[in-house]
Amino acid sequence: MRREVMYGLIGGSVALVAGVVGGLTLFGGSDDSSHQEVRAADAKSGDKGPKVPTGPLSAKEVQTTSREFLSAWQSGDAAKAAGLTDSPATCKSAMEAFRKQAKFSKMTVTPGTPDGDKVPYGVSAQIDYKGTKAAYSYRTSATLQRDKSTGKPQIVWRPTMLHPGLSKGDHLRTGEAEAPPIKAVDRHGAVLTPEAHPALAGVLASLRDKYGDKTDGKPGVELFIQRAKSAKPADQLPDKTLKVLSKGTPGTLRTTLDAAMQSAAERAVKGKKSASAAAVKPSTGEILAIANAPEKGFNMATQGSLAPGSTMKIVTSALLMDKGLTSPGKKNPCPKYVTVGGWKFQNLNKSEIKDGTFAQSFAASCNNAFISHAKDLGDGDLTNEARDVFGIGLNWQTGIPTFDGAVPVQHDAQMAASLIGQGGVRMNPLNVATLAATVRAGSFHQPYIVAPSLDHRTLAKASRTMKPATLSGLRYLMKLTATSGTAAEAMAGVSGDVGAKTGSAEVDNQKKPNAWFTAYRDDLAAAAVVPASGHGGSNAGPLVRAILTAG
Repeated sequence: MRREVMYGLIGGSVALVAGVVGGLTLFGGSDDSSHQEVRAADAKSGDKGPKVPTGPLSAKEVQTTSREFLSAWQSGDAAKAAGLTDSPATCKSAMEAFRKQAKFSKMTVTPGTPDGDKVPYGVSAQIDYKGTKAAYSYRTSATLQRDKSTGKPQIVWRPTMLHPGLSKGDHLRTGEAEAPPIKAVDRHGAVLTPEAHPALAGVLASLRDKYGDKTDGKPGVELFIQRAKSAKPADQLPDKTLKVLSKGTPGTLRTTLDAAMQSAAERAVKGKKSASAAAVKPSTGEILAIANAPEKGFNMATQGSLAPGSTMKIVTSALLMDKGLTSPGKKNPCPKYVTVGGWKFQNLNKSEIKDGTFAQSFAASCNNAFISHAKDLGDGDLTNEARDVFGIGLNWQTGIPTFDGAVPVQHDAQMAASLIGQGGVRMNPLNVATLAATVRAGSFHQPYIVAPSLDHRTLAKASRTMKPATLSGLRYLMKLTATSGTAAEAMAGVSGDVGAKTGSAEVDNQKKPNAWFTAYRDDLAAAAVVPASGHGGSNAGPLVRAILTAG
């Protein structure tokens, strides 16, 4: 039964100034040789007007222009500095806001050695906020290019020129923090820190941003990056503290996390080039663990958007049984090939289950047993089942930024591919863990990490539940998969009420598929993804097993 099958388709010159300004050393010199060559060529050809210089910038051009820019910025001449960039208005506005908002009373810019068209430099500043002073320094860089219309060298404007942590719309500010620091604790009162749980660093920062002012804490004075507001809540980055001038008083914030389970999840993903996992309590929706590898950076466990592969068959099976199209014991063969909308789908290694039941096809994760039902479904049926029963795509109010899954309405071959978690279907481990949790609990419970009573937010609710026969049938299918199907190896010896589903999602230009696995054990559900690793049972399964047994 170990047969995780994938689907396939067949079918003028520059005047230089000599001298020293602050931390900058400016160098003089004659016109560079590239310009001389241009003028010589002009004289030889008899052209009356000067040609616009082209080609790569010379080392002299890079050095002279960059130091002129850095000198102007250091001296506070934003207009002059901005005039040397490709976006004068934007740069001037950003520089003026930067000095004012960051409260830098003194600033020294020290250029490093250029590397081609890139110039590194260090910035040392004194922050002065209402008499509170602190030193702060950092390193960043600027890139130069040749202006196509004039041929002159210019600085390419980017927010990172002012500070390496800035992105478009961000601001560097010094002042009273927008939220007090928090002392986050787990469901049992154990303190959660980014030092003890590096994978939670971004989560804890998001919780501080959103709930710090709802605790009894008091904000301190900090230099911080105020992040631009994102159009999508799932994409919102938390503000980032760079320097604490005076400490605030932390306020206690209770979360739904379980420190022991969080540690188990972190150990499970550790060492992987890329992996993510999430765990929830099916009866309530409480988030128990979130882990990512690498530990720092994007939170794929809750904000990722990946094709979930065959774990989507949980939703598809519920749909097919709700519609009366199949049941565990009903004959539901899995042919080698199925054609939908002109696309020919083929099982991995051209495998097939000629006279098998739906239970056999589910446990073996045989794709064409599901794709063959595309002809029986409307374009929006899968979308409706995912949203109305499993809560996918609803506006989840978890307490942190999350991507809540997407199952778009699709047609013909794309709709058929969606039935096995390909096409336009997108999820992350938190979404997929919720699929298993919905089966275990019997109904959808929106995941959350902070109690809704704290800010009186309304949790998302699914509009209906599966039919009783569908629910019992799906539990049987997932238990069969966990005990004798594609998930059996990973779930071997796991006691209690168990159910599981494996998945392998193909990705263009990727040699191995993304491995998925989701399972429940009593009142605990978890899911994991290990990108570009292969079979879900053997690659993502051990991660989920580690979480289930820790719980």
